[in-house]
Amino acid sequence: MTVEEALALRKGKKLVFTNGVFDILHAGHVQYLQYARSLGDLLIVGMNTDESVRTLGKGPNRPVNPLEDRLFVLEALKVVDGVVPFPQSTPEELIGILKPDIHVKGGDYRIEDMKEAKVVASYGGQIILAPLLPGRSSTSVFKKVGLE
Repeated sequence: MTVEEALALRKGKKLVFTNGVFDILHAGHVQYLQYARSLGDLLIVGMNTDESVRTLGKGPNRPVNPLEDRLFVLEALKVVDGVVPFPQSTPEELIGILKPDIHVKGGDYRIEDMKEAKVVASYGGQIILAPLLPGRSSTSVFKKVGLE
């Protein structure tokens, strides 16, 4: 999905946005996305491109799945209305364009540490930290299969 397509979907709807790599989808991701979707009328997910994943310091084997596969899997979820890839390491630019009503991040983040918090505040948006599903994380999956 393009930014223009995401903006066209918005028309009078409460837009919720989240972002991430979503490399190997697990139950924690799904619960997180369900929670995010419950906060509004439309859920748009920003997804790091393969190149931007490599700048995040997640390791030399990441992403495991290429962008096209990660997009395909996330777009198939009924709670996700659209996925927009972005090449930067943070979603600040994309958030500045979409101006979501709510920006959701996992409960392992702190709002004061989020680079995009200033952008969200600049147009009056809200940041909500989603509860995490205990024991479910990408790090634990990657450790289990020997990638971390």
